[in-house]
Amino acid sequence: MTWSEVLEDKSLEDLPYKIELNEWGQIVMSPASNKHGKYQMSVGFALKSQLKSGEVLSECSVLTSSGVKVPDVAWCSDEFIKSHGFETPFTRCPELCVEILSPSNSQKEMDLKMALYFERGCEEVWLVTEEGEIRYYNSKGQIDSSGFDLDVSL
Repeated sequence: MTWSEVLEDKSLEDLPYKIELNEWGQIVMSPASNKHGKYQMSVGFALKSQLKSGEVLSECSVLTSSGVKVPDVAWCSDEFIKSHGFETPFTRCPELCVEILSPSNSQKEMDLKMALYFERGCEEVWLVTEEGEIRYYNSKGQIDSSGFDLDVSL
């Protein structure tokens, strides 16, 4: 499938799952807990309230070399939006992508997703653990703190 076919498929509209496409056009679904949703909203609110410009998106679709991936939260600068608008999926990755981890996520899966995001131009990825800890990464690996200089409490 293509991402536009997924969006047009009426049978997929109300699923309580996050949907992505793998490199073969197959749908991959992940169920989300209420805690997952809480963290997603908390991170999004912190980004929106502290970064006065740009756009904060939830469930932002990004076309990667391994299919369409969907960070839970993303921040796009004004320049990014000026260049890409709200194309769906984005052909370039927003500057900041956040993944809220679920029990089913493996480190190998997250390492691959981060590599795909960085390959498409992401500057920083945050991984939020089930305990609410945030781990920060740039294209070189894990870093001690975010370069975005934000205060995010979960």
